[in-house]
Parts: sequence; structure tokens; C-alpha cells
Amino acid sequence: MSCAVAWAEKGSSGRRRAIYYRPVADAVNRQWVLRRRPLGALRDEDFELRDVPVPVPGRGEALIRVHWLGIDPTQRGWLNESDNYIDAVPIGAVMRGSGVGQVVRSNDPDFPVGSWVAGMVGWQDYVVRSAGGLFGLNLVPDGVPPTSMLSLFGPPGLTAYFGMTDIGRPEPGQTVLVSAAAGITGSIAGQIAKALGCKVIGIAGGPEKCSWVIEHAGLDAAVDYKHEDIDARLTHLAPNGVDVFFDGVGGRILEYGLAHLAPRARVVLAGAISSGYQGADPPLGPRNYMRLALDRARMEGFIFLDYLDRFPEAFTALHGWQAQGAITIAETVSRGLESAPSALRAVFEGRNLGKQLVEVAES
Repeated sequence: MSCAVAWAEKGSSGRRRAIYYRPVADAVNRQWVLRRRPLGALRDEDFELRDVPVPVPGRGEALIRVHWLGIDPTQRGWLNESDNYIDAVPIGAVMRGSGVGQVVRSNDPDFPVGSWVAGMVGWQDYVVRSAGGLFGLNLVPDGVPPTSMLSLFGPPGLTAYFGMTDIGRPEPGQTVLVSAAAGITGSIAGQIAKALGCKVIGIAGGPEKCSWVIEHAGLDAAVDYKHEDIDARLTHLAPNGVDVFFDGVGGRILEYGLAHLAPRARVVLAGAISSGYQGADPPLGPRNYMRLALDRARMEGFIFLDYLDRFPEAFTALHGWQAQGAITIAETVSRGLESAPSALRAVFEGRNLGKQLVEVAES
């Protein structure tokens, strides 16, 4: 797998580039379909890469050439039979996933050929979709880099915004702790807290990620959970405890956070990537959950879909912070559709910085 790491610096505008495709009539649509439900860690053999004809758009539909796929930990959870906030991906179906692409044929005047669109496209080269809704097509606004629809203006940014502002409710001068701070959701959440006037401590894995958290994301401090004494570092960095803990990891990282809560702290459960999302209860849990009672704290989980009616509010706020230079987005790009299963594994193995993307079509 060929990978490259890059990031859009604060306030980047994102120039559109012309993209040329071979005629659709000569193309084949490659699709990753779910071959079997994974047991434990994800393997390439759990999927099958097949060739099918390029679909033909019907009335009110557009044919999209998928250009980038967004890879998120939650996709692993969709492969289990157990309940999730979205139905499980059926055996034999195209792997579900968000993406952005360009319209190459259209029977909808609102989606002219050449326009950039975002939506739930699946792991494939081409997809036919209609307009509107959570799983339909949505035009990429002018001036917005297409991949930002998968990060800042996609589920990660929405999760960070509502989790931090609605559940965490940090106040200026308070101390905020964010786990997975070099991941896309955690990095946005931490930068939102900074924009709101807080002292922000990030937890990340390795010197490179910790350096990025401080030097590029602008957080006040970073704790390297792979090489540092987490308890000692948090005692030093937050002697009076943390007022908000935004957690996307779970397991022992959650326990460290609970051990360092300030009175009446808020704990935001945004994810539990340490579990691997393998459809079973993780081996570790918050053994020290009574800290919530002793510190009169509150721990709450949520799904960004709970806030559908407030998405415009989030988009406006996130765009404003980015325009002010308060939010930086990192991207890790895997090249080629064939790399999609490996890219999903990468987010559980800590191999990505920021948003994990798959570039399906060369630009």
C-alpha cells in the first residue's frame, strides 16, 4: 500500500482542480463487497474485490465517479451482526462508506456534470445516487475542499462539535482533556475547546503525533500514552483535575481520565476505538467509575445523528473557526481502491494521522 501524509494548514481555501476521466463506456466498476463477518481483527479476506458494469443513472439520478473514500472506525462496527446506530452491512453487499466524487452523467439539473458531491458512496469506483438526505447526494459548497466534507464537515467534525459544545460544555479557563487527539475527531474537538478559551491537553501515541498535536493543532500539551507515565503527566499538567474529558478510546485511557476529574466534570463518550469495535464487550472497562459519584461528575454518550436539525449550526461554527485559523485538518491518504481494507485496519493500529482517506481516482 502506498501512503502519503499531508495536512491543510490553518485557514486553507482548497482550490478546485480539473479532473479528467476515461470514457465511462470503457470503464469497469470495481467494488469491495463483504464476503464474511470478521472475527476479531479485520482481514482482507473478509472482503472480495469484484468487477461489475458501471451503473446507469435513472430519472432524477446522477452517476458519480468516486474520488476519495472516508475511512472511520465506526465502519468496523457496521460489519458485526450486533446492534449499531446503523444497520449492519449485509453479506454480499458493497461495503458502506462515505466519499466524495464528481458527476460524470446526470439526469438531475441540480447536479450538473463536473460538480463535486459528497454522500454515502460505498467502496467502489462509481455509484448512482439521487439528491438529498443523509445517504443521498449533497453538493460540495464553493470554496470547500472536497475532502473536508469527510472530515471537518462530515461525521468527525459533527461528532467533535456536538460532543464538545453540547455535552462537554467547556467554559473559558477550564481544563479539557482529549484522547485520540491526533485522530480526526479528537483533533477537531481539542481545537474547538482551544477556540472556546480552554487549556487543552491531548493524549496521542508516539512523539510524531504528540508534536503535531502541539505544533499544528495548537493544543497546550500532549501526553504520549506509548512512552510516558500517563498518571504522572496528568497530575503535573492538570493538578486541579480536568473539567471536560472528551474520550474516543475507552479502556485504560478512559480509566486514566476518570482518575483525574475535577469536581462536577463532564465526560463525553465519543467512541471506544481501543475495543476494536468487534461486536463484543471489551476486556477492560472503567473499573474506577465511582469517581463519577465521588466527583459529582457526569458521563454521557451520544451519536451525531441525534442533532440532525442542528447541522447548519455546526457547519457555520466549524467554517468560522477554520476561516479564523483556529482549526487545522490532517489527512493520511492511501492510494487506490484496493487499499481500502488496509486503510480501515490502519485506524485501529494507530497508523493514521488525522483523517484516513483512500484516493480512488488520481487527481
